[in-house]
Amino acid sequence: MNLPGFIKSFRIRLSLLLAALLVLTLSVQYYVNLRAVRHNAQLIVEQQRAIMAGVALGVKSVSSDVYLDDLRKETNAAVLDEQSGQVRNVLLVDDEGKVLDSLNKDYSPRVNADGSNRYVQIKDVPLPPVNSAVELASDTAPPPGINVGPKLRAGESGAFYFPVEAENGRRYILVVLSSNTTSVLRSQARRSLLYTLAVLLTTAILTGMVVWRFTLPIKYLSTAAQRIASGDFSFRVPAAKRSDEMGELTTLFNEMTVRLERAHKLEAQLHETEKAAVVGRLASAIAHEIRNPLNYINLTLDHLRTSYSPQDPAREKKFFELTAQLKSEVARINTRIAEFLNYSRPPKLELSRVDLNSTLKDALAMVEAQTIESGIKTNIDQRGEVPAVMADAEALRSALTNLIINAVQAIDGRPGALSVVLTKDDESRARIEISDTGRGIAPEDIAKIFEPYYSTKETGTGLGLAIVRKVIDDHGGTISVKSKVGEGTTFTITLPANPVIAV
Repeated sequence: MNLPGFIKSFRIRLSLLLAALLVLTLSVQYYVNLRAVRHNAQLIVEQQRAIMAGVALGVKSVSSDVYLDDLRKETNAAVLDEQSGQVRNVLLVDDEGKVLDSLNKDYSPRVNADGSNRYVQIKDVPLPPVNSAVELASDTAPPPGINVGPKLRAGESGAFYFPVEAENGRRYILVVLSSNTTSVLRSQARRSLLYTLAVLLTTAILTGMVVWRFTLPIKYLSTAAQRIASGDFSFRVPAAKRSDEMGELTTLFNEMTVRLERAHKLEAQLHETEKAAVVGRLASAIAHEIRNPLNYINLTLDHLRTSYSPQDPAREKKFFELTAQLKSEVARINTRIAEFLNYSRPPKLELSRVDLNSTLKDALAMVEAQTIESGIKTNIDQRGEVPAVMADAEALRSALTNLIINAVQAIDGRPGALSVVLTKDDESRARIEISDTGRGIAPEDIAKIFEPYYSTKETGTGLGLAIVRKVIDDHGGTISVKSKVGEGTTFTITLPANPVIAV
């Protein structure tokens, strides 16, 4: 497989995408973890600096008479800032547990009315867990009122004490750290979680898009299989333009559908040919075996009516009625034989220029008496100039008459309407629409009405519409039908002005 084909492979592209997503996920996680490590290290350094700054501030306060709050103002240390610094408070405590000085003025000594000092006891000051800043000898125990808590982890808020020996006794410096470090760590954890969720969401979206793009052709193939199984060979799978395996599969599927469509058309043509051959043989047999006896019967009836008519008027009337019925039945049989012959014979059209408007008027004249009696309104609506067509006038008139008679029969003797619309389909074709307000055709019968021997009438042979379609096909035209049960039917015919006649 060459490189372009290798890259076009869906499996290779999917593998590359998954590998890229894996690398992306690991890279983001590594970057987030690296930032967290650096940030935590920075927090530890800042915490250490805060302790050292607090101790330094306390030591300076022990060795001078300046209060802690004033010393903070003189010291340019961000960790000691009152609002955003790492140190929340620094306290100076003696060995009896009295607070001698504090950054927080609430715990600084107060002067009584008699001039003496009032001190706050360290036990009354709310403190976080307290730890020793350094591990020295055992005599460095905290002053009374301070309980040493568990060892702190990095980033946790707490307090550290540091003993200092002064001229007037031991002093303890307490550095209380701010709690904003914990909030920073929590914020960092939330950001890390958000980054992870963003990566997972991006990965899920990309994977979903790939899966959707992969499964979409499968859905198209499933739809196409259902359509083809129902007999619709015109459907094509739209994903055939892809260059991967699914594209090859859909291309092959479409090619298979084209072959099936061709095979189906050939099968239908073969079926029609077989039926026409059967009808032809049957028609020839009927013409040979039945028509001659029918002609003899017809001539014998005429001879009986002229030579053997009874003299009695009543019997003569009855005699003529019976012979007339016999001749009518003979004529009906001859008509059916003619239908068989017309359907089975190859076309022998005598072409001439035919005015469709005049031909349609002649066809409507055949049913004029019946339409007047039934109250059926008829009209021919010619819209614009319609080209004359080259056709066999008699065959075309017979086909149009057949459709009009069917329309009248569909209205079934009730008041209704039968309309014919004549238009120009394009520059070289005429269009005829024959519509009725009859009972309509059921959907399951629409596809079969042009088949020979298929009829919804109890007395029909099923050849009428088959002969109509054959006549239209012989002229190079088309015929189609639309119908709705209870509302009516419309037959649409198109005829070329200069047909190509099949010989």
